[in-house]
Amino acid sequence: MTVAEQEAVFDCRKDFAAELLALAETDERVVAVCNDSVGSSNLVGFRERFPSRLINVGIAEQDLVGVAAGLANAGKVPFVCAAAPFLTGRALEQIKADVAYSEAHVVLCGQSPGMAYGELGPTHHSIEDLSWMRAVANLDVIIPADPVQTRAAVRWAAASGRPSYLRIPRFKVPVVTPDGAPFEPRRAVRLQDGADATVIAIGSLTSRALEAAARLRGEGVSVRVLNMPFLDPLDEEAVVAAARETGRIVTAEEATISGGLGAAVSSVVVTRHPVPMRILGVPRVFAPTGNTAFLLDHFGLTADGIVTAVKDLLRHH
Repeated sequence: MTVAEQEAVFDCRKDFAAELLALAETDERVVAVCNDSVGSSNLVGFRERFPSRLINVGIAEQDLVGVAAGLANAGKVPFVCAAAPFLTGRALEQIKADVAYSEAHVVLCGQSPGMAYGELGPTHHSIEDLSWMRAVANLDVIIPADPVQTRAAVRWAAASGRPSYLRIPRFKVPVVTPDGAPFEPRRAVRLQDGADATVIAIGSLTSRALEAAARLRGEGVSVRVLNMPFLDPLDEEAVVAAARETGRIVTAEEATISGGLGAAVSSVVVTRHPVPMRILGVPRVFAPTGNTAFLLDHFGLTADGIVTAVKDLLRHH
């Protein structure tokens, strides 16, 4: 990214809160449910505008999800707002049984996912959430890459009538979504075309994939960049096309490599069109102490790391 582009970065939680408030203005069914996280979930404005439509259950995440399921059964559209590690870790049974199995129209909003909490350490990092949520049937898993997709995710989830999990970024990111880009299940967003390799990225890694592709282009390497806002249902056809047309795939995610984007893509690749791959993410370890930028660098989740992975594929395949 240029200096100007680096300065134009956004905390997607604010766009989430603004879109949720706008949605609530036009749909009285919309309610917010939180776990003593009004401030961190950016719900202060919602509480001021609709005090009777904000339910704060306190620090009780299992109750949080159960209450939301009950509200959905009563005809409401609950947006459950909580820090991603605690929403998914503490309430996994309720997400499975009360929401997904029961087909309740609950929108689970995991705030500050990945390693956004930095120095607070592995207890507060949410790198396992994608693996856990992908393992639950009947639950759409959505990872917005920027403010544009964050707002689109809120609108889509409210209208879908389905259980869904939205991963709302805290680590500031630039806008990467082109005007008119699709936002729907099984639809990847092609941000750049290329013939030598494909990088498939989600969330905070999407802008870094674009930066890596720009560097590689300067070295004569043509890289396709795909953003996958819906991890589940996945755009399998875009994955197969990337394998067939570019012959090499790198995946990049701010999550553990055990069960997330890389696992989803590789299961498609190996069964439908096998090609060499590199999977970038957090290996099956707990992170050291450090801020978010340090941790992303530590695990190679940077433009440099993506460039290295692409070059490694080109060198060996």
